[in-house]
Parts: sequence; structure tokens; C-alpha cells
Amino acid sequence: MSERDGASSAPDANEPLGDLFANLPEPTQQHPTADYSAPVPGSRRAAREAARRGDASPEATPAAVPDAVDPVGAPVPAVEPAVDPVTSAAEPVHPSAEEVRIAPAGREPAPVAAPTAEAVQGEAPIGGGLDALFVAPDDDRALAKAPKKRRRGCLIALLIILVIVGGIAAAGAWAMNTYGEQINDVMGWGEPKDYEDGQASGEAFVTIKDGDTGRPVSTALYEAGVTKTEDVFYDYLIEENIAVTFYPGVYRLQEKMTAAAALEALRNEDNKLENTVSVSEGGTIESSLAAMAESLGLPVEDFEAAVADPAAYGVDAPSLEGWLFPAVYTFDPEVTAAQVIQRMVDRTREALTEAGVPDTDAERILTIASIIQREGRTADFAKVSRVIENRLDIDMKLQMDSTAQYGYGSLHEGVVSSSAEALEDDNDWNTYVRTGLPVTPIASPSFAAIDAAMHPEDGPWLYFVTIDLSTGETQFSETYEEHQAGIEKWREWCRANPDAGC
Repeated sequence: MSERDGASSAPDANEPLGDLFANLPEPTQQHPTADYSAPVPGSRRAAREAARRGDASPEATPAAVPDAVDPVGAPVPAVEPAVDPVTSAAEPVHPSAEEVRIAPAGREPAPVAAPTAEAVQGEAPIGGGLDALFVAPDDDRALAKAPKKRRRGCLIALLIILVIVGGIAAAGAWAMNTYGEQINDVMGWGEPKDYEDGQASGEAFVTIKDGDTGRPVSTALYEAGVTKTEDVFYDYLIEENIAVTFYPGVYRLQEKMTAAAALEALRNEDNKLENTVSVSEGGTIESSLAAMAESLGLPVEDFEAAVADPAAYGVDAPSLEGWLFPAVYTFDPEVTAAQVIQRMVDRTREALTEAGVPDTDAERILTIASIIQREGRTADFAKVSRVIENRLDIDMKLQMDSTAQYGYGSLHEGVVSSSAEALEDDNDWNTYVRTGLPVTPIASPSFAAIDAAMHPEDGPWLYFVTIDLSTGETQFSETYEEHQAGIEKWREWCRANPDAGC
């Protein structure tokens, strides 16, 4: 209750309540004004005024307020004025900031004293902060420790997030390393299996044999450089549900064709070459004679008789295996089987001369080159040649699967690994059983293979294994332990690609 309310006459306690309401003064229009009166001692306003100034003056100390009487007649004890604990003197009264803000227009508010530094530091912040909700304002030590706890909690949360992200990344890396090819195929992330339109260029010759179906034709297209991958042509036929009959012969196509364009070219009779035959790199006499006879319209028996006597072509060897140079040949319609074979032997001699092979060493180089052709990819030919030479130098068995397969008659079965029967069969070509080179070449080597056999790369390798059959990636090793690790990589690839011809 303010002093002005306390100065008015007190109502009679015995008077009826009705008279009490009847004697209420008439309401008057209220206007906001600044209150310049002294604050009631002990009130919040008085505390704020004292906190702002931090000192007291005797002139501002109000007199004690006499006891007032509340509406029901009970005396109200007087409140002692606020006194500064140091000076024991009351402070002068100045309007608060709130009072200045509501002063009427045109009226100059009284100046407000600026708070001292001590007052600002001692005053509790209005509204407080998050710390004030949990810690007492005067507990400085607790407030000082709170940020450290928050920082420690953030660090733990960050570590947990990093562990989770790291685990996801590790799992993703493992999945891509193990099943990367399958994931890429399903998601479409991997390298396209087919060339794009407009990439075709150059010239390529493809030989189709009697009875060939989609899969062997698909392989022939890939080996000739026509298609990008070995299965893309066959997969195209299956996906598009295309039934097609392939006619034997040699076809002139282009390199880097799409599967669809290759099929269209094979159906075009203008691309079939008349009186043309081809010998494939790594092919054998057995695999080539039937196609020659079919393309030239000659009996296959004529070709079998033509290759029976190597001496007729000046070749001092048990057979002409390895002497039929891989290339595409075109002949006159009246050509004979013997003329065809002579042309191929002559082309082999040209390659041997170009590689610098002496005539006396021709059979040996052709034998090494034929193994290189069947065992490695072109980029690794010189390394494979070095492995063969290193093993021959120390009388170590070559142990080449291609030689065992040739001697057993399973070279063209379309698989890389050899059967136990082929590895154990004792014949003149099986380098798992016998030390040294096979008795003859095992296939027709290209010029690149002949040149590698004549000029092996320097290196200490004794072992090699192809660890990815789709790319031909090969690991060369000096020790048996390293080689065993490479074999395990090959097995892992084969388990992930069960239909890849392992």
C-alpha cells in the first residue's frame, strides 16, 4: 500500500459492506505519468535503486512511515527505510528506466544516474540463462564446470558418429571388393559392356565355323576386336529374343562395333568374303582345317594330307603345328590345299625373320611362343617368356596347363584349369610330367608372341597366375608362397564368377 493510500480516512469497521461500496470515489480518466515519488522502503523498486547507485546519501533517507490501517481496521506496521550497509544512510530517489519511458510527451524526464560497474556486476541477469535453470546464480564453481561437461559430451557424441560412419564405410569397401562386379552390374555403375554407336572404325575379320551358335560367335567377335566384351553379343541375342542362323565363312566387320551392329553386319552377305580363310591366334591345326575346307569348298581330307609331311615345306619338325601363321588369307578359286598351307608357312618364316630368329632356332622359339600365346595376354608376353626361360635354366618343370591340355586333347574345351587326368597323363607335351619344352609347338603364335619368346623381359619370376579372367590381370611371383596367394585370388574370382570358364 502506498503512502497516498494510507493517508486517506479509514472506513468504519462496523459500517455495513453496502456503504463501503457506496462510498467508493468516482472513476477518473487515467493517464500514464512518471512516478517521481520516493520508492516504498523495502520494495523491489527501492532495491533496484540501491543496486544502481551502490552508495547512499543521508538526504535521500525518508522518514519512518507511521503505521497505516488496512481496510478491515488492523494496523499495518511501519516499514523501515532501506539503508546502505556501509554508510548506513538512505539514498536519493531517481526515476527508474521504466518510469522515464512512460513520461508524457513534452515533459522532460528527470536524469537517471548511470549504474556503477559494481552494480552491474552484482545484478542478476534478467531472464537468466540455461545455466540458471539448473545451477544457483551464486554457485560460480558449478557454472564454470558446466561448459566443460557440455564439451565432453559433444566429443563423445562425435566419436560415436565417427565410429558409425567408419563402420559403414568399411562394410561398403568389403562389399565392393567382394561383390563389386555383381553390384556394378545390378546398379549400372560398372563399365559399359558394349561400345557406343559411332565408335566403329578400322577392319576386323571374323571366322564362323560350321555349326557355330550364338555363344561361340560371341567369343569370335570379341577375340577379333569387334565387340567390347566376350558375352555382350550373346547376351544381346538372349535379351532381344533373336533367333539367327550363322553361316560358316570369313566376314569383314569393323572394330569397336555394338552388338546390334555386329549382328546386322553378319546378316549382310556383302560382308562375307569368298575364297577367304583365317587362322586364329592360339589356334591349332585341328581347329583350323575344317574351317579352311568349308570356306574354300575343298574336302577336309585334302588339307589333312597337305599337313602330313612338314618336310614338303622345308620344315624340320615332327609336325606343322605352330607353323600356320595366324592371319586372314584370300585365294583364287582354283587354289589347292597344299598351296594354302605353303602360303601360311611362308608367312611364319617372315615373322621369324622380322623378330631376328635364326633358322636353326626356329622350332624352339615357335614352341616357346605358342605357350606364351596360350598362357598370357599380349601386355604380359615378355614376362611369361622370362618365367619359361628362368625355369628352363634351373631344370624346373614348366608346369603349363596349356601343354597338358594340348597333349590330352582338351585344349579347346573353353576352360582355364586342367582336369586331373590331363595333368597326370604322360605324353610328349605334358610339362607337368616331363622337364623341358614340349616336343612341338602347341598352337599358332602371333608375331607379338614370337618377338617375346626371342626377347624376354628381365626379371626373377618363376611363377605367374591370371587372377582376373575378365581383364587378364596376371600376378608374377618369385617365391612359391607369393604364388599360392595369387592362386587364392584366382579362386576367389572364380567363386564370384562361376560361369566364366574357370
